[in-house]
Amino acid sequence: MEIARLYQYFKACNGVATDTRKLKHGSLFFCLRGENFNGNRFAQDALDAGAKYVVYDDKDFKPASENALFVENSLTALQALARYHREQLNIPVIGLTGSNGKTTTKELIYAVLSQKFDVLATQGNLNNHIGVPLTLLRMNASTEIALIEMGANHRGEIAFLSEIARPTLGYITNFGKAHLEGFGGVEGVVLGKSELYTFLRETKGKAIVNGDDEKQLQQSKGLNQIVFGAKQDKALQMHNSTNEAGFCVVHSNGMEITSNLTGAYNFSNLNAAVAMGVFFELSPEQIQQGIASYTPTNNRSQWKTTEKNRLLLDAYNANPSSMTAALKAFSSSNNAGKVVILGDMLELGEYSTTEHQSIVDQLEKLHFEKVYLVGPFFESTNYPKYFNVFKTTAEVSIALQEHNLEGKTILLKGSRGIALEQLLDQL
Repeated sequence: MEIARLYQYFKACNGVATDTRKLKHGSLFFCLRGENFNGNRFAQDALDAGAKYVVYDDKDFKPASENALFVENSLTALQALARYHREQLNIPVIGLTGSNGKTTTKELIYAVLSQKFDVLATQGNLNNHIGVPLTLLRMNASTEIALIEMGANHRGEIAFLSEIARPTLGYITNFGKAHLEGFGGVEGVVLGKSELYTFLRETKGKAIVNGDDEKQLQQSKGLNQIVFGAKQDKALQMHNSTNEAGFCVVHSNGMEITSNLTGAYNFSNLNAAVAMGVFFELSPEQIQQGIASYTPTNNRSQWKTTEKNRLLLDAYNANPSSMTAALKAFSSSNNAGKVVILGDMLELGEYSTTEHQSIVDQLEKLHFEKVYLVGPFFESTNYPKYFNVFKTTAEVSIALQEHNLEGKTILLKGSRGIALEQLLDQL
């Protein structure tokens, strides 16, 4: 089926769905396949649940309805439809990627730009080959700016997603030690994330660039740049500090912008959001209000106060770069009774052993009151005897019940698969 024709069906619907459990009446439903499932099995169920049309690619499950639309591949049809829809809307599209801080930066930029514009942004972790198309297909005539987060764990993904989203403006948070297994090392990460710069260069787009990051300056050469940073030759000056409560404060263009974020690693995220606000000509008051309105949630740099302790919950994701940054920031904070509970960093492949040992070596020098390590990779390191090391989250949970922690400030950080948030009841 031609995309232009499929687009007419899309326009007659009130949204797109791929899960019958989240289906809205009048939606266009795509039957997607995976390694362990075949969405075509639910084609008829989707129609019965109120889908206006169903796109399927397996004739063995053809629904008995003239509202069933056959395509060769439902996923590629979804992606092509998203690109076609994006091309119909002449609006700024911001492409956002990087190793660390993507989601926090996205939420900050959204909070700022929403003070002036109708902004559509990626929800949750819908930043892959399915999530990006679904996000783009949420754009409508009232959308003034689209903010598209793009994730990747191997080279070629950012280039592919850029071809679908067609960003006019881009920002790369950083190049860090994330998904080293898929990218084949740090240099692979740099090349993979820089595919966004390549797309913008080829399409005469623009990039917001952290001028204090030499790698970003190098990789973005030849682009129309909007540079921010603390160096004197940068177009947009940014100076950072912390207030008495430990929260990050940005000073720029006569503005003093106080956030609800802690940790020096958040300064670049905040600076990027401020730079976006300046680029889109928001007033200082609008930028300040946007930053002030953002409070971290969803286990990302999220402070929680319990009956027993104060927790910094950063258990949504972890890699060597973000772990190192979090430990340095936590170590330098003015909190008493500092305890760290760290979970394994996943998807590091052949780098797992050396990177986990590196974190252990750093921990020895930082002198926290107590250290808890969770996971088989940390368990296999050469750690000091006074560290508390466990293979699973369930094991450390039992230990924490037996040896109560009270009156402490505790950092919890680990990869999503370790699920350190399960320890909250004990803390």
